[in-house]
Amino acid sequence: MRILCTNDDGVYARGLESLVKIAREISDDVWVCAPQEEQSGAARALTLAHPVRIRQYDERRFAVTGTPSDAVLMGIQKVLGGEKPDLILSGVNNGQNLAEDVTVSGTIAGAFQGMAMGVKSIALSLSRLARDEARWETPEAHGAKVVKLLLEAGWPDNVVMNVNFPDRAPDDVAGIEATEQGHRDAVQLFAEERKDLRGGTYYWYGYTGALSDPAKGTDLRAIYDGRISITPLHLSLTDFTARKALEKTLAENSV
Repeated sequence: MRILCTNDDGVYARGLESLVKIAREISDDVWVCAPQEEQSGAARALTLAHPVRIRQYDERRFAVTGTPSDAVLMGIQKVLGGEKPDLILSGVNNGQNLAEDVTVSGTIAGAFQGMAMGVKSIALSLSRLARDEARWETPEAHGAKVVKLLLEAGWPDNVVMNVNFPDRAPDDVAGIEATEQGHRDAVQLFAEERKDLRGGTYYWYGYTGALSDPAKGTDLRAIYDGRISITPLHLSLTDFTARKALEKTLAENSV
């Protein structure tokens, strides 16, 4: 089995080391094509207004000057010479990708790009309270087992699997749960205002530590309760209830 690994934290990220360890428990044919620099929050962006360059580090390790989607596209078309891998693994992200995170996550975008190109793809992320205190031993202990379980079970071609590991030691993980995408009841993103040395104003985005109260069965609840969350995701964002109501309104008010 040929596995292509990517991420959004960049080619030097600690989580990419964990991802390669996971992949090598499954196959000895493991390749890396990741962004040269961190691309967190890049979502499904493609680099259209600038050239994309590839840098080779060793026989099977490459970086691109672009986004996770660029990395997967170039990884398949150029690095692998157009030969599709059997599996794409994206991550392990330094931080959870749950609920509304999935629409901005570069980690999940890498998996979606793989899916769009006809390759089974899995996104993996690690929850943590502090960026420098991530428990990398947890995905390293459980990741290969989860990936093998998913490969054995299979999933539709238009779906990616979104795996999140809880902020717990490997032996304290409370199990694995199939979940649905949750929704936070509090806005966590904020803009912090600062001043530069010339007196100009600039801003950093950040997240508050406020926890929501998610429903049972959601990705958020599984992580809060210490379980590994696996959520099947697809790119269709259509709300069919709203569509049905709109159809009725348009039919009653046709021009």
